[in-house]
Amino acid sequence: MNTKNVTDRAERKALKRKARKEAEAKSPLQPRDYERGSKKKKVKRMAKGQRKR
Repeated sequence: MNTKNVTDRAERKALKRKARKEAEAKSPLQPRDYERGSKKKKVKRMAKGQRKR
């Protein structure tokens, strides 16, 4: 959505919201086939004072 030429802030915001809603309706988010955070690198055991990642 190109809103470069729209000067009114409220109008620009409305246009962007409308475009975002249409885009979401066209291709909705797919559900994950894995749990959130399950693919993160796991930290086993740390010495005190060390950073984890």
